[in-house]
Amino acid sequence: MSLTSPWRADFPGVLALEAEGQTYLDSAATAQKPQAMLDALHGYYAGGVANVHRAQHLPGERATRAFEATREKAARWLNTADAQQLIFTRSATEAFNLLAYGLELRFQPGDEIVISALEHHANLLPWQQLALRRQLKLVVLPLDNHGLIDLEQAAQLIGPRSRLLAVSQLSNVLGCWQPLDQLLALAQAQGAVTVVDGSQGVVHARHDLQALGCDFYICSSHKLYGPDGVGLLYGRAGALQQLRHWQFGGEMLHHTDFHTATFRDAPLGFEAGTPAIASVIALGASLDYLARLDSNAVSHHEAALHAQLLSGLRLRQGIRLLGSPDVALASFVVDDVHPADLAHLLTEQGIAVRAGHHCAMPLLQSLGLSGAIRVSLGLYNDANDLQRFFSALDQALELLQ
Repeated sequence: MSLTSPWRADFPGVLALEAEGQTYLDSAATAQKPQAMLDALHGYYAGGVANVHRAQHLPGERATRAFEATREKAARWLNTADAQQLIFTRSATEAFNLLAYGLELRFQPGDEIVISALEHHANLLPWQQLALRRQLKLVVLPLDNHGLIDLEQAAQLIGPRSRLLAVSQLSNVLGCWQPLDQLLALAQAQGAVTVVDGSQGVVHARHDLQALGCDFYICSSHKLYGPDGVGLLYGRAGALQQLRHWQFGGEMLHHTDFHTATFRDAPLGFEAGTPAIASVIALGASLDYLARLDSNAVSHHEAALHAQLLSGLRLRQGIRLLGSPDVALASFVVDDVHPADLAHLLTEQGIAVRAGHHCAMPLLQSLGLSGAIRVSLGLYNDANDLQRFFSALDQALELLQ
């Protein structure tokens, strides 16, 4: 194996873990951070902090400029029509909950919310609970044998009572790019609101939200080589106007007295209170870092490394891959071996992978599984990481089988 990562040295956390004998293969859960992001985080705190938007002094103006600059950078990364279409939340999960609350009054008993069988709990539970509150029907689109949402079934299940479609761009378990163009077209033909979970997909290649045409798109900073505590909610201008405000406090209003209040439009109307200022600014540094990279080189590296991962897994007897993964991750089970036992033996050898249901319990249950092992890659991983993983895997399987 000779595939190296020219960006590995940019991630001090990866080097620190390597010095401890640890191999990090869990980037789908959260990614390691580039030095540029760490510098921005330290620079904000060390250079004098201030709150954003409300202060009239120099530190406040400086913080506000840096904060809003990240909104502009995210808009360029996602190719939105206007940076004001992006709302900062405290996580992708919070963004889904914001939508479920903000759109709730649009639904009447008997209306349908459509999701798929592969959704992360963050894109399941808010809609599930909304359906219970409003007496709605939750429609689940099945998958085909390759782990893709079945378009023929979708065409039958998305109908005149469908009011909202919420689906993942890239499965965090199966690693499959989903047929979004066709799914969105089916929903839009019925006048349904469309929501895309981009939490896994956003970091792999560049995505054009104007071309995609969904009403809402959600992703998280910490999977995008940024800090935790920040989510991004994109909404088309018309779609954002449909949302009712859901958190109330400082910054998000025009005027209030003791009895009434008027509220701002998006984005600030949905960013009540002091936001995660340092994390938002640091996310901007991560986006700057990613924008400077050769995107073709990154895609080639990810594809080549992923091919090595899949090839190595397929060569080993008793391993069953889940789905037909396209990029960056692979989930698998081993005949007669419990995933927790295998993960434990890998951990003892310094291999950091994920075991369990990966916050997609209904998907694993539909596959007749209680859990699986997931190996996921970042742009800092290299062939030596895979070599260490396969060596540890072989030793673990020899013990367990």
